[in-house]
Amino acid sequence: MPHEVHIYTDGAAKGNPGPAGYGVVMEMVGTPYKKEFYEGFRLSTNNRMELLAVIVGLEKLKNPKTKVLVVSDSKYVVDSVEKRWVFQWEKINFKAKKNPDLWMRFLKIYRKHQVDFQWVKGHNSHPQNERCDELAVMASQQEKLSIDEFYEREEGKLL
Repeated sequence: MPHEVHIYTDGAAKGNPGPAGYGVVMEMVGTPYKKEFYEGFRLSTNNRMELLAVIVGLEKLKNPKTKVLVVSDSKYVVDSVEKRWVFQWEKINFKAKKNPDLWMRFLKIYRKHQVDFQWVKGHNSHPQNERCDELAVMASQQEKLSIDEFYEREEGKLL
């Protein structure tokens, strides 16, 4: 069965950690429907933003069991799922793993849909990936940035 939705994602962090953001482009296959989402954070990492972009994209899906293709330039995210590492991390309760809050949130929404992943090389003229990168960078540069409370608390930087 073909994919009903394509979700393109990207994350960015200036300084890593530093001001950060994610960008998402969602397209309904076979229709002109397209939506874009983004958010910026005052302090986070690129990997957290890459993963959060996927989560937000999946959470925007309205119908359970949607057949979706997630396209990402993040080896961290794509390999963690495709090579099934995240399921092993879950079995050990994410002990000594980074970003357990986001991985748990990911697994909760991932299991509600039929999700495939495709890795694309970043900054390689892929139109939707380039747009996600623009959104992520723009989000990270906004005047009002959200707080990644889990990250800042873990790093001892929550003000």
